[in-house]
Amino acid sequence: MIAQLRANVQRREKYRKLFLYYPDDGPLRRSLYPRHMEFFAAGGTHELLPTCPDDCDGKPHRDRLALCANRVGKTEGMGGFETALHLTGQYPDWWVGHRFERPISAWAAGKTKETTRDIIQAKLFGPVVWRGREKRVEGTGLIPADDIGAITWRQGTPNLIDTIRVRHATGGWSDLGLKSYEQGRGGFEGTERDLIWCDEEPPVDIYEEAGIRLMTRRGHFLLTFTPMEGMSKVVLEFIPGGNLPNRIEERSDWLMEAIG
Repeated sequence: MIAQLRANVQRREKYRKLFLYYPDDGPLRRSLYPRHMEFFAAGGTHELLPTCPDDCDGKPHRDRLALCANRVGKTEGMGGFETALHLTGQYPDWWVGHRFERPISAWAAGKTKETTRDIIQAKLFGPVVWRGREKRVEGTGLIPADDIGAITWRQGTPNLIDTIRVRHATGGWSDLGLKSYEQGRGGFEGTERDLIWCDEEPPVDIYEEAGIRLMTRRGHFLLTFTPMEGMSKVVLEFIPGGNLPNRIEERSDWLMEAIG
């Protein structure tokens, strides 16, 4: 009986990955991830953080960049995790960042159609599967399986989602569109958005156009990338003149290693 209960719990957890992140205690306790917590906190009303610009007044930063070295969890543990929270509205009790109190319209974008599918889509929804004659996603990513709704598929790229609906805790459905920088600036024109997440550095024209899509709704822009282009125009939007705030000069080994 106990073995069966454990098996049932493990099976259920497979489809509820979102709720396993950043626990209060244990080997993965959130106190071990101070940079991640600062990134989240900066999206809401906050006290001055080490990574805030020197003129920060504690108001939410609607544009945030996780400028990190590789393999530190920026895609899944920062951009993906926060995007999943906003799409579902299922914020943990400890969450101090921004909260949407309604379903949202969002985009998530990567460099190419294939990397968008193989990284962003996989992190959020798990692999593509067939259930009878219907093509679905397994639901083993950050979005709980029970909250995944209708899917439309992109033409020309096998198994790439175009749009997908996600149940929001307040009722109704959020919608998420998956995009790639290959679409160019024109692919980011048009409708207003509440949230945009760019994983890997976007070209500056796409960064600017995506920002325009957020203006009407005062939406939030999440960027997560390793600055392979060095002090590019996008990076300099967040580090004016290439100078870090004085408060983090002594704590910036992780950042300077990424910038190289």
